[in-house]
Amino acid sequence: MSRFALIILMHLFSLSALAIATSGYVFHDKNGNGVRDKGEEGIRGVAVSDQFDVVQTNAEGLYQLDAKGYGFVVISVPDGYKANKSYYLTTTGTRSTWDFPLTKITIPLEFRFVHASDTHISEASLNRTQRLKVLADSLKPEFVLVTGDLIKDALRVPESEAASLYEMYVRESKKFTMPVWSAAGNHENFGIERQSSLVSKKNPLYGKKMFHHYLGPNYYSFNFGGIHFIALDDVDFEDLWYYGHVDSVQVEWLKKDLAAVPSAVPVVTFAHMPMFSGGMSLSNFEEEGPGRSLERQKGKLHYRHVVSNAQELLVILQTHPYPISLAGHFHSRQVFNFESTGQKTRFEQAAAVVGNGGEGAIEMRSGITLYTVKAGQISEGKFIPLD
Repeated sequence: MSRFALIILMHLFSLSALAIATSGYVFHDKNGNGVRDKGEEGIRGVAVSDQFDVVQTNAEGLYQLDAKGYGFVVISVPDGYKANKSYYLTTTGTRSTWDFPLTKITIPLEFRFVHASDTHISEASLNRTQRLKVLADSLKPEFVLVTGDLIKDALRVPESEAASLYEMYVRESKKFTMPVWSAAGNHENFGIERQSSLVSKKNPLYGKKMFHHYLGPNYYSFNFGGIHFIALDDVDFEDLWYYGHVDSVQVEWLKKDLAAVPSAVPVVTFAHMPMFSGGMSLSNFEEEGPGRSLERQKGKLHYRHVVSNAQELLVILQTHPYPISLAGHFHSRQVFNFESTGQKTRFEQAAAVVGNGGEGAIEMRSGITLYTVKAGQISEGKFIPLD
């Protein structure tokens, strides 16, 4: 047996060793007590995932899944429902059954949602996230999407500092009066710039594990108002440096997630790194240093701050109407239309919540973007400054 074949075999064995045969019910929790009581029917066709595979519940609301990998069972919350407790559960211990109680909600014919990004929360910037909450309360959206760089920094700091920032973000996001759906950014990857953080790769929270610990799955989906929303984690890292890329495991999950969605349902993705960005024209185009804009992946030069395999993702996403792709990272409101693949997709970036910034003489105003959805059509985003 070749060395390569042996490595593949060992990898497959490690995944199977982690697998936990699990099952459970997704059900309509009519009285909201979190327990399936007599007369509370199961919900059919709900997608359930372990971030590797995706299955759907049967007529009784039952799913069966060999949960493996990152230790989660995750549901794609169906249209017209909300999760009573959480849309994901952690598969730890000897337990093998995980149920998901859902409550019915009324979806308005016309609704609004907010896209925010780059909160970079810390003691010094806490008032910016609190300002975001006040603004969201006044706008009354159905939910808020936050596309990464949630905390000031986990890349370059010790565990205690990174953990305290995560705890602050979790605490503040729970104060919102509407759901907050968070995507992972580059600053959420714990300790990977080891020359500054002095964190070992063996730390149990290293890399993406700290996000898992505090915020759960780093990619997932949910449904609302006839639209399928997908949170992607499009920040990859190799050794000491991060770059824009969706890894192969997540790409395969994305295919399976979309296969469980009727082909006529529009899809909206939200992630930290943009697939395409005019902000690249403001970059320094250097290949050296922590602020560089170029990165070599397997010997090939790519832009570091956009998704290097965006074209691969577009091919997958074109199986459904794909009206809009939401991102952040560049701290400025940007809109880019791309129509050469057969349908028009708007690639839009939100400004940073953390505050005003600038690249040279260009001022980047702090703010959010408000969208209105009517009859399945998403409006042009309205920029609303935080100040």
